[in-house]
Amino acid sequence: MKNLFSVGELSNLQNISRQTLIFYDKIGLFRPAYVDPQNGYRYYSAAQLDSLDTICIMKKIGFSLDEIKTYLKEYTLDTSLVALRRQLTIIERQIQDLQVIKSRVEHRCLQLEQSASIRDKIADVSVQTAKQQTILLQEVAAPYTLEMVSVATKQCFVRSFRERLPVFFQSGAIVPLSRIRQGQYTLASHAFLPIENCPAAGVVELPAGPCVVTYHTGDYPSIGIAYERILAYCREHQLRIISDSYEFALTDYLSTGDETEYITKILFYVEDAQ
Repeated sequence: MKNLFSVGELSNLQNISRQTLIFYDKIGLFRPAYVDPQNGYRYYSAAQLDSLDTICIMKKIGFSLDEIKTYLKEYTLDTSLVALRRQLTIIERQIQDLQVIKSRVEHRCLQLEQSASIRDKIADVSVQTAKQQTILLQEVAAPYTLEMVSVATKQCFVRSFRERLPVFFQSGAIVPLSRIRQGQYTLASHAFLPIENCPAAGVVELPAGPCVVTYHTGDYPSIGIAYERILAYCREHQLRIISDSYEFALTDYLSTGDETEYITKILFYVEDAQ
């Protein structure tokens, strides 16, 4: 039709899908200037092109369709400035969030790159000086099964996302020394996530200090082998264990679907027993 664009023509002109134009019509956001009563075909006028440009640009900026619909009902220079300033604040927050996510992904990549060299030292036990670090704790519910540890870990992640806490994409668990001495190697009391230092409930600071470290590879139920190795090392070298066990998952379900590739770092704080 003269001076009118069909859905297909407008789709090609504006680089927008036919389905999107039809959807915009159905929700009352962008309706055609004319609908053929005989076949229901939609047609748009040249005067509507500016409105569609506005919709596309606002969507690109990040406005929701409901926000755009409300905005277009009656907008002026003043209301446009208010809306754009508000959206700018949202964009700045998104940039900050993405910067945090970027740093976490970089950290995760570094861990995966280091895992290859760690695999060559899995059976080793060594004394190291732990750096000060901070963790977000979540208590594990009785009977402290692996399922309960998994639930506690999920609760940590959910809380960190909800409260925008600066956690790393890594999980861990604390196993009381008393349980380890009884051979209950998988009965963790707490799950945790490494986190940047921040004032929040459940955030605990692990001090710098001497510790004994080993690694376990494979599924979690077989982790007792690594504990027996580290306990024997402490007895042989007359080291007194003065903390519960801190387990850091270096590679886990977040990194691989193959449990034989899981690597867990086990850490106890120690002092000389002599």
